[in-house]
Amino acid sequence: MTNIVITGCSTGIGLETAKYLKERNISVYPTARYMRDVEMLKSLGFPHAMQLDVTKPNQIKEVISTVLEKESKIDVWFNNAGFGQAGAVEDIKTKVLKEQFETNVFGLHECTRQIIPVMRKQGYGKIIQHSSVLGIIALFGRGAYNASKYAIEGLTDTLRLELNDTHIHAVILNTGPISSHFRQTAIKKLKENVDIEHSVFKEAYEKNLTGKHKKVPFNQEADTVAAVVHKIILTKKPKPRYYITKATYLLGYVKRIVSTSLLDKILLKIG
Repeated sequence: MTNIVITGCSTGIGLETAKYLKERNISVYPTARYMRDVEMLKSLGFPHAMQLDVTKPNQIKEVISTVLEKESKIDVWFNNAGFGQAGAVEDIKTKVLKEQFETNVFGLHECTRQIIPVMRKQGYGKIIQHSSVLGIIALFGRGAYNASKYAIEGLTDTLRLELNDTHIHAVILNTGPISSHFRQTAIKKLKENVDIEHSVFKEAYEKNLTGKHKKVPFNQEADTVAAVVHKIILTKKPKPRYYITKATYLLGYVKRIVSTSLLDKILLKIG
């Protein structure tokens, strides 16, 4: 039976992907940062759920060892864990930017770095990196998150070249708007780490980030991502990149055909 380890399964895409794959006879090892979420996963029928804070290398090592002890292999590793730090670039302290990168980039990198030797030894494997449409284009007020996803793109594009002579596939997911708790977390992080009251962007924050949220065009449910992950699992040679939602296809296309100045005008209207 094919198995997969998924990081960041407390809510949203990670949780829904774990449930979707379990229903399709994939052996799922979901992980979450906090034990309360691990217990939740176990109550949902995931006896192999484990605690994993991707910023802690020893926990990554322990998860890998546990899965190998049970299965003697790891077929797929899905780097899904991450969060969004909202706020303008000039309002985000360097410490806050580092915190964004600790999970979204450095945690992803450490998981990737540790799983590659396992996959080299077994002779195959798939590493799925959860990027975003914001790894392709940038949106106003999301500088830290944009930067973290651009970093994932650079790391994975390079990794793909380095794994060219192996049967290990590094795959990027560029997801657009998906129903999850992502926005609530971003708003919480904005309030925690940005002095909204004294920012020149106060009005924009209140209108676009802390106010009533308008309906997002092209929004899809989390099982849309889960279906793509399932497709990757079943595909012998997956594509290096998968666009998910019409928003990603549209913005990816627009970026290729218009000037940077025109793209900026379009993105300012979206943001």
